[in-house]
Amino acid sequence: MTTNVKTEEWVVRFQHIPQPRLRLFCFANAGGGPAQFRAWRQLLPEGVEICPVQLPGQGSRFREKPYTQLLPLTERLAEVLTPYLDVPFAFWGYSMGALVSFELSRALRLGGYPGPRQMFIAARRAPHVPPSDSPIHELPEPAFIREMQRRYNGIPAAILEEAEMLALFLPMLRANFEMIETYTYLDGDPLDCPISAFGGLQDPTVNTAEIAAWGELTSGVFRYFMFPGDHFFLQNHQPAVLQVVSRDLTPFLA
Repeated sequence: MTTNVKTEEWVVRFQHIPQPRLRLFCFANAGGGPAQFRAWRQLLPEGVEICPVQLPGQGSRFREKPYTQLLPLTERLAEVLTPYLDVPFAFWGYSMGALVSFELSRALRLGGYPGPRQMFIAARRAPHVPPSDSPIHELPEPAFIREMQRRYNGIPAAILEEAEMLALFLPMLRANFEMIETYTYLDGDPLDCPISAFGGLQDPTVNTAEIAAWGELTSGVFRYFMFPGDHFFLQNHQPAVLQVVSRDLTPFLA
């Protein structure tokens, strides 16, 4: 891996901490972006630097071509995040971001770099569990939107009602789903970091057993937590979820 790359565009730090004791890299869901992590600073312990990762196509990089294959993305991330690995770190990944976190951990291990001290995943079945839904990324636009709303209720009304915004949003969302749906899990040694997993009890895309299956991918401590709600249960349970995150990170802050 090389470090001669521009990293500022990849990592968004809403509040820079000069000497953090731990960095929490946050990977958003398909169609999401760094803004959803802006308020987390108030809900996590002192010394934790929140580092949302901004992928091509997200946030201020919305004009860039998004990745459509997962492993090339995680190989690139392992390269650009290297300068930030000078202190202990953890990963948070929501839905698509959970897959990114998992394969990035593998890429770092392959490159001889330290891995995360803790991984948090949410709203995503374990990578080795076969999908139960058919792919949607190649569907015509009306069918793609219909399936997105049926499965995830994932396109905000403000975007659906504004044709120009929808035209900007859909290519990135479709590319994100191509990345998810063309991903193939390959067997490998389990990770050695603890994993805490979260799911929504009414999420039609992932059930409790598929969340619990993440425990098979680590030799470390595994726990999972289920909350009332659908795929975006976090919107109503963020304080409770971040309380778990805070508790799990505290031992690494001493």
